[in-house]
Amino acid sequence: MKLADFIVKEAIVSEVKATDRDGVIRELVTALAGAKAVAAGDVDTIVKAIVDREKHGSTGFGKGVAVPHVKHPAIKKRVGAIGRSSVGVDFSALDQAPVYSVVLLLSPPNNPDGHLQAMENIFRNLQQDTFRRFLRQADTKQKIVDLIEEADQAGATR
Repeated sequence: MKLADFIVKEAIVSEVKATDRDGVIRELVTALAGAKAVAAGDVDTIVKAIVDREKHGSTGFGKGVAVPHVKHPAIKKRVGAIGRSSVGVDFSALDQAPVYSVVLLLSPPNNPDGHLQAMENIFRNLQQDTFRRFLRQADTKQKIVDLIEEADQAGATR
């Protein structure tokens, strides 16, 4: 599985406007709705499900990244969005550091294996210092798209 299999390029936000966790989550889900990857009428329930998930344990796992995710009945096909913040957002990360890169993943509830595979792919890339650094520096949607394509090509050769 490649990042490009589920990251919706039109839902990449190279500079999020929101300055708090819930706002960033809403901004990314709204970007997915704008890209027609989720129904606009489902934005509120999806955001609520993700925020509720965050209350049980932060998806900010440190090193400036967070991966909010949820399996939701309104989702028919696995989709993801990427948001970047140049100022950093408090995600209650494990290392208490601000988050600069957010990878949001939404999956249908009937395919837990696919959700897990997508999460593994995201984490495999985010564990790499170079990927994290380039993602944090990518100040345009196209630079983030290019980074995803490069990561997918590198992953294919592993």
